[in-house]
Amino acid sequence: MSEVKISAATRTEFGKGAARRIRREDKVPGVLYGHGSDPIHLTLPGHDLLMALRTPNVLIALDIDGKSNELAIPKSVQRDPLKGFLEHVDLLLVKRGEKVTVEIPVHTEGELAPGGFLLEHVLNALPVEAEATHIPESVTVSVEGLAAGDSILAKDITLPKGTTLAVEEDAVVLQVLAAQAEEVSEDEEAAEEEAAEA
Repeated sequence: MSEVKISAATRTEFGKGAARRIRREDKVPGVLYGHGSDPIHLTLPGHDLLMALRTPNVLIALDIDGKSNELAIPKSVQRDPLKGFLEHVDLLLVKRGEKVTVEIPVHTEGELAPGGFLLEHVLNALPVEAEATHIPESVTVSVEGLAAGDSILAKDITLPKGTTLAVEEDAVVLQVLAAQAEEVSEDEEAAEEEAAEA
């Protein structure tokens, strides 16, 4: 679990105009909330935040106005749909030792059994509960030799120590499907035969 330090400043201006001004300065408006405390409206450095968010469930150590240090995890990130830049971020306040529920990416390794099968990710991310400072970055699942009809359930996935499932044990995470062969209609077959005879 990586911890990234970011300096943030509290902000007192709100609304679309203020948000645009913040983004023009290559900064991102954000809100820090949690633990029943009042939300803190922040301005965060755009590039530093973008780099930090490349790690799923990154733990952010916020230095707010040089006065207070808080730990947070990203809860909601809004990006521009066309250009992809960060528009706004919601951060959840966490404490060391506290358990949080997050979704971690599911990666696969190995080859399916021969036969042109398709692997469907029913869940792209696995909901888990973990200590805020020890959130796994991802889980890796072997699909070696699986064939059509095989599936991997949440309970089949080995989780790091201290991490527990936050989803039903029998929830399907991955399943293997038979490749759908294109059915050739009788008309097409007749047309092909006529073309061959000609």
